Amino acid sequence: MKKCCVLLALMTFVIVPLWAQLTFSGKVMEASNGKSLQGASVRLEGTTIGTATDRDGRFVLKNVPEGEYVLRVTFTGFESVREQVKSNREDLIFQLKALPVHLNQVVITGTGTHHRLKDSPVPIEVISGSELRKAGLVKLDDVLRMQNPSFNFSTTAMGDYTTMNGLQNDYVLILVDGKKLAGDISGNTDLRRIDMNRVKRIEILKGAASALYGSEAMGGVINIITEEPKENLLLLSHTRIAEKGQFTQNLSADVNAGKFSSHTSYQRLQAGGWQVSPYETDDDDSRGYVETTKQASNRFRSDVFNQKFSFAPVKNLEVYAEGSYYQRHVYRPVTAYAYDMDYQDYTLGIGAKYLLNKRSCISLDLYNDNYENEYDYIKDSGKKKEGDKILNLRQHYYNGNLKGVFTLGRFNKLSAGLEFREDRLKSPDAGIEETKGADTWALYAQDELKLFGKLQIVAGLRYTHHEEFGDRLSPKASVMMSVGDFNFRVNYASGFRAPDMKQLYYKKIKGSTLSIGNPDLGPETSNYYSANIEYANQRFNVSVSGYINKVDDLISTKKVDLEPGDKADGIKTRKLYVNLNDATLKGAEVNLSAYFGAGFSLTGGYSYCDARGTLDGEKDRLERSIRHTGTASANWTNEWKWYCLNVNLNARGQSSRYHTSNGIAPGHWLCNLTTTHTISRLGRFGLEAQAGVENLFDYTDARPFGVNYATLSPGRTFFGGLTIRFH
Repeated sequence: MKKCCVLLALMTFVIVPLWAQLTFSGKVMEASNGKSLQGASVRLEGTTIGTATDRDGRFVLKNVPEGEYVLRVTFTGFESVREQVKSNREDLIFQLKALPVHLNQVVITGTGTHHRLKDSPVPIEVISGSELRKAGLVKLDDVLRMQNPSFNFSTTAMGDYTTMNGLQNDYVLILVDGKKLAGDISGNTDLRRIDMNRVKRIEILKGAASALYGSEAMGGVINIITEEPKENLLLLSHTRIAEKGQFTQNLSADVNAGKFSSHTSYQRLQAGGWQVSPYETDDDDSRGYVETTKQASNRFRSDVFNQKFSFAPVKNLEVYAEGSYYQRHVYRPVTAYAYDMDYQDYTLGIGAKYLLNKRSCISLDLYNDNYENEYDYIKDSGKKKEGDKILNLRQHYYNGNLKGVFTLGRFNKLSAGLEFREDRLKSPDAGIEETKGADTWALYAQDELKLFGKLQIVAGLRYTHHEEFGDRLSPKASVMMSVGDFNFRVNYASGFRAPDMKQLYYKKIKGSTLSIGNPDLGPETSNYYSANIEYANQRFNVSVSGYINKVDDLISTKKVDLEPGDKADGIKTRKLYVNLNDATLKGAEVNLSAYFGAGFSLTGGYSYCDARGTLDGEKDRLERSIRHTGTASANWTNEWKWYCLNVNLNARGQSSRYHTSNGIAPGHWLCNLTTTHTISRLGRFGLEAQAGVENLFDYTDARPFGVNYATLSPGRTFFGGLTIRFH
């Protein structure tokens, strides 16, 4: 009898949990025509449980612990739908309404917490993955250049200097899924490391954001959010070929097996080199130029591999481990240079997110980025022999971030966190023989309050302790009032940036210019003010923004007197890093998007920026600043029974870019035309082909090598691509 009781008890412990498990299944369709939506996200709010719809729009969530849930269905370009469920359901039908103007996207960058785009108290601009693919854009610099007027790029053979609203690379923080993209060469953040085929959306926060993101975010934040598909199995191949030897290959594999998921991707980029002029500037030549074999864009190849594993052992906990490896080789003409350039990088990250309830969570992220650049000698030069590899720089970045988001009632949300970062740099070629570094600790908190359903107030504060520059406080405050279809926003944010290792210790000759670091530099601070008015409905959106950014002790370079022996070493110019007295950046921006029906849509923007700095009592425009920039994109799509055609015309125009030396880059227009052809009804396969023209009107900046080029485009370029999906 005793054995029977024990057996019965054991059976109860096994059977009851199984009996208590729930199953939810159903279908997701487009409301207007009943068409199945493949790839829609179906999740239980407040848990890590979710999936994606199959080719027939169907989904199944099995083995769900007993309880009451809110089932949320989302799909890019459609309104999200929520429904309460508490018992087994096999008849769930969700009909999603299309949103021609995408205002319902969830964004996170503005406040560090999730908001719908139209409800974000901090103005956020979004470029969706579908938009950049329709435009046929495969590099981040091209995406930002052609899709957003606030971004400008000073293109060189070494890379692109990013400028946003007048402030350069060093003030713009680039994140991938919230983690910093560390590592640069000659001041250029290496954007080739980003696999653009994995991009879900790009969130852009303009203006000082140090209260949330720390030192580098004094000018703004670019956060690239990547795709993590929920299909049980998704295999994808994307191939793109263009003139001048340009080739892109993306491969990815996504597996979701209940509590475990794996996301793997690989990208190869390569291109042949080209000249835009066979001449080079030469001050010693009577004509001012000489013949050269140097190329405006050098031949290169790059490979990047990404891997992420996620595991959800229980419904409210998810842990992950991720890593990436990147390498790029730049081939330079042996007749003009002694060495090629090698770049390598690897990242490692682990983390966890624990859901306290449906609206509160705690997360921990640990991240490490390791970037190196070497000179690969292709001929004998001085003491260097062909085949030698010499370290140019090594950068290590370590970051730990513990963050909590707590919902305090229906109308109040508190975020708080502790962050540690460590930066390390070694650059023998630039006089930094021993590794230099600095540690930073930060405490931050932010409170979000919603009143009367119309008014949102966000206030935040960051305390930073820098190893070299002491303690700083960076406050922020944002207010948003909604009246009907109108949103009114005002924003204040303080910025803080410590000098980086290069600015403190750099000493390097580039061409005939010697740049020298300055250990006496002080930190930069800023006060950023902005106002925004937005009108939004489901077919039309327009926003107007104005801003003033006052920066104290802005770091720049100043020409100083040559020293004895400089001319013998080929040095014609000495530049020293110094703190400007102050700088003022002020401007305005207009953005609009509209859907006219019959598949026609239009987006566009205009940006005006006046960026000026004062040094020794003299005021001048900031280096690489542009006053007028505009972008526009017209899109038409139409679907037949098994075939869909999309036509995209994307244009950008800008005024001249200011430089203190080597000539001002002239203003110009660029225009791209892309057609996308999608074939459906192929079972588990998806097929998409692209064909188009970059630089439609064949603009080139054919001035001699050595000037500040407006663009490195070789002229009108034809391209084609093919995407294959299997799920």
